[in-house]
Amino acid sequence: MKTKLSKKRAISTVLTTVIILVSSVVLGSGVVLYGTSLFQSGTQTENISVSGTKLWVHTTATDGLSWGASGVRNTGDKVVAVDKIQIRGTDIPFTQWYPDTTISANVFQQALNHSGWSGTGGMLVVEPGCALAVSQDLIGDATDNVCAAAGSGPVSLNPGQAAIIYYKLNNGTITSLDSGVSTTVSIFAGKAGGPSSVSVIGVAP
Repeated sequence: MKTKLSKKRAISTVLTTVIILVSSVVLGSGVVLYGTSLFQSGTQTENISVSGTKLWVHTTATDGLSWGASGVRNTGDKVVAVDKIQIRGTDIPFTQWYPDTTISANVFQQALNHSGWSGTGGMLVVEPGCALAVSQDLIGDATDNVCAAAGSGPVSLNPGQAAIIYYKLNNGTITSLDSGVSTTVSIFAGKAGGPSSVSVIGVAP
């Protein structure tokens, strides 16, 4: 008895070749897109530059009344948030930050000033609508003032955006004995940023 062979249609050689080619193209395109995405995300950086940092200490206050100020600019490609300011390893609470993120390039490039003491609070100049206002040209008008709001959290900066942040140190972090002494100030936005050395300036009442 002869065994009957069943006839089944097989995929033609041409169709097989077409399928292989299409699959190769699709897979190749996926690899290229994935690689491009990784490259683009890898080239975007988080970076900040910190400039003009000053530290001032009251020369006669026994509780170590002191303030600081820094200019911070987002020099990277991503939005960053300045989330830590440390003096001698001690974090400055957000409630003691006074950031101004709407400053002009002219104000940002000027030297940061201390315009006098006012009781136990610290800064002297007061301008309506500002939690803290400090004249950068020391004339006293509002033209070159830093008009800062009271801090409540990290300071967000778009790429290229700059801010000036005044901050009140925790009493006793530095004292009048530190006048003229170099002190470490660290400012971070996530992993971006780092420490810098600043000489403490004694300011008489």
